[in-house]
Formats: sequence, C-alpha cells, structure tokens
Amino acid sequence: MELLDGITLPYLNYNTVLKDQFGGRVQKISINAGFTCPNRDGSKGYGGCTYCNNQSFSPNFSKEIQPITEQIDNNISFFNKRYKSQYYLAYFQSYTNTYDTLANLKQLYGEALKHPQIEGIVIGTRPDCVSDTLLDYFAEMAKEKYVMIEYGIESTNNKTLDFIHRGHTYECAVDAIEATAKRGIHTGAHLILGLPGENKNIILEHAEKISKLPLDTLKLHQLQLVKGTIMAKQYKTNPEWFQLYTKEEYLELVISFLERLRPDIAMERFISQSPLRLLIAPTWGLKNYEFANMLQNTLQQKQTWQGKYYET
Repeated sequence: MELLDGITLPYLNYNTVLKDQFGGRVQKISINAGFTCPNRDGSKGYGGCTYCNNQSFSPNFSKEIQPITEQIDNNISFFNKRYKSQYYLAYFQSYTNTYDTLANLKQLYGEALKHPQIEGIVIGTRPDCVSDTLLDYFAEMAKEKYVMIEYGIESTNNKTLDFIHRGHTYECAVDAIEATAKRGIHTGAHLILGLPGENKNIILEHAEKISKLPLDTLKLHQLQLVKGTIMAKQYKTNPEWFQLYTKEEYLELVISFLERLRPDIAMERFISQSPLRLLIAPTWGLKNYEFANMLQNTLQQKQTWQGKYYET
C-alpha cells in the first residue's frame, strides 16, 4: 500500500504521510498547558469518563506546569540527541485542549507557534468543546502552519458513550469532525476497542461508520483498566462486563477492523501502554511500534490489507 523506509506496508501509516508532506522526519512534542475537562469540573460531570486516569496518558501531568516555551526547548533538546534533523509539531495532549476562553487559547497556541522550530500544532480535544468561532480561528492558522485537531470519539455507539459517562453523543462527534474538515483543517479521531458491552460486530461497525467521516487520521487504543478509575471499580464488582483481549486476540480484531476501514485514513497508532504502576490489565508489555511490527507481518502473511473489504 505504501513505503516506509523502503518496506511496503499493508496499511496507510501516518508517519509516512507526514514525512512526505514535510520532506523529513516529524516529531510531536507533548505539551501540558494546564487544561481541565468539562467532564471533571462539573460542566458535564465529575470524575471524568469511567476509564480515565489522566496519569495513564500523560505521566507528568500532575507536576508543576512549566512555561510552554520551556517545555518545547527541553523536548527538542532530548529528541535532538536521537535525530539531528527533523521537524517538530507542538502537541497539546493532556485533558481537553480547547476548553478555555478564546483569548487564553490564542495566547497558549501562539506561544507554541512562535517557537522557531515548531512547524505546526496538534490539539487533542472533545467534540463538544469546539465552536464555529474557534474552528474559524484554526482555519486561519492552517493557512500558515500545519494544524491537526484530534477528537476523542471513543465509540460510535451512544449506549456505550452513555455507559462510560462520556458526556456527548456520536452525532456530536460527527458534527464536529465535519465542521473541522470542511474548513480545510487536518482532522483526526481516537477510538477505544473493547469497551464494556461492545462485541466484535459492534467494533467492526465502528470501522464502517467512521469510514464515512472526513477523517485524515485515526488512533486506536485497546481498553486498559487503570487504577483509580470508575471502571476499575466496575471490573472488581462486575468482571463479566469486560472482555480483556490477549495480544493475539486484539491483533486479529485490529486486522478485521483495518480490512473494513477506508484505505485513505492514516493510522497513527494501534495500542497504548499505561504505566505499569497504574495498569491493572491487560499487561502485554508492548510498545506501539512492536505491535505495529507484529501487525505488519501478520497482514502480509494473511495477504490482506487496510480497506480490503471497505465498501463505499
């Protein structure tokens, strides 16, 4: 399907897409700007989504927040030791990174974009935390810099979204993604595979539904049970609600998912790995690149690929 370092891949790889666009390696630099979430501060709810302990996604989030420029400088210094030549994107990752006044958001994003080595910005957020005014601002920004908005969809099933206390519907995600993409802004999404109540058929329906959306990229995550979450308590009292995949089972699930996914949606990741001190299950001990290598080899052995069964 495409080439990555001379190797043909049976799926569209986001790193390769970026490399082609920029003409070299691209590194995202994670930034903690001190945001919160409407599902934690009482606007939508308290305690967050049932699976959420933000330390599992951003282990340094609870430390004193450094100025954005300082965070960028420290990260570039670290990555320059490994790669002497590459491009950098500022990645606003922790919590909901559009959940503030427009004036404050412009100040935060502007500080990152003023850095001479930052070529663009990636913003992780919820679909219920963007407005037309904000998207118009991003559209103007995108005329000068690379801009990607990543939306946490998590599931296309409203029953599931309600069960995990997500605080928005799938229709809300559809509206936000369509409004973003029509402005010429790069648009990405996250999904969690294996949420309670979702069997293989429902998960494969996710692939079919999001293939109809104007998405550029997709991140997949396996469901992880993390200490200190509502879901961890649910698992203790009602373990029958959960299907925790082995890495082999999850590999087969991802293959079936990819086969039904639109072939021009670039895959950014397939798994995540929470810190072991927080993780209850599953404990695979795999990094994303290790899983991606397993996936690539298995897809080639099976002579299958992303979009094989995709139907327009």
